[in-house]
Amino acid sequence: MAKLILNRLAKDFGTGRAAVSGFSLDVREGGFLALLGPSGCGKTTVLRMIAGFETPTDGSIHLGERLLADAAQSLPPERRNMAMVFQSYALWPHMSVADNVGYPLKVRGISGEAYRQKVLEALSTVRLADYAQRRPADLSGGQRQRVALARCLVTSPDVVLLDEPLANLDRHLKQEMEETFREFHQRSGATMVYVTHDQSEAMALATDVAVMSEGQLLQVAPPAEIYARPEGRIVGGLIGRGAILSLPSPGGDIRRLDWDAIAPLMAVDRCNGPRADILVRQEDVVLDTEGATATVVSVLYEGERYASRLCLADGQTLRAFSRKRPRVGEEVRVVIRSAWRL
Repeated sequence: MAKLILNRLAKDFGTGRAAVSGFSLDVREGGFLALLGPSGCGKTTVLRMIAGFETPTDGSIHLGERLLADAAQSLPPERRNMAMVFQSYALWPHMSVADNVGYPLKVRGISGEAYRQKVLEALSTVRLADYAQRRPADLSGGQRQRVALARCLVTSPDVVLLDEPLANLDRHLKQEMEETFREFHQRSGATMVYVTHDQSEAMALATDVAVMSEGQLLQVAPPAEIYARPEGRIVGGLIGRGAILSLPSPGGDIRRLDWDAIAPLMAVDRCNGPRADILVRQEDVVLDTEGATATVVSVLYEGERYASRLCLADGQTLRAFSRKRPRVGEEVRVVIRSAWRL
């Protein structure tokens, strides 16, 4: 295996705005990268350029020392030793599970005992060895997705590309498949690039999360770091379910703020002086007998807790969790234990 290197990638379809521009990223060898962003941000275009389905308008793609594509040349998909899992599974309905998994081997001219052994190993990895002779129509959605994963694994690819593979699954099955993807990554050792607009998937699966917006890479970091220390208002708004407050700018270059630092800022007239964007996660907002005054605007029961939307005295909103149900319209006091200056 080798490191996947994307160097200033760009793709322009001639619509007046580039789908991807200036995209540079090193995907660590054996890593699991999630490309995260809203629909239309360019993440699938990046994936298709890596796969060889699109040619970059500018920039280059390398796998180790090997040039895969630039604006002048592009290796075809079948010569990149990559595998792709689509949202639709893309299984042949007339073939058995074993034949679907083994199809890439037949294309490469592998047959006989070597063929049978590789198919069995791939099916065993995704716990489907007992389903080898069934047809895709006889399987559940999660089982079909596992067949697609086994088909990837059978060729021992350097890179596995996944285009929103869990988008069509219900919540329970999605959680089950997340565990399957983690096992698949650990067993195969392949580098994986996973496109999703669902931040919970990205945070649960990836070793690194790359956040995109309008064709550009905004930040890449491990999940815990990008959640705790997002860079900029767009990343802060995409990751987690916090609120971004506009408050008087605190002095110095301090980024992490506690209540002692935040309370004076909330007491200052919002019209005075320079402002700063302060990200507040709802798990850091505590309903207390002291603190800033807020009014409960709405309450949503989430099973183990209540999630409330609160309106501060200056009209800005916060979100908070609580074990007791607040009343809509009730005046409460809130303390912000921790916040992050964007």
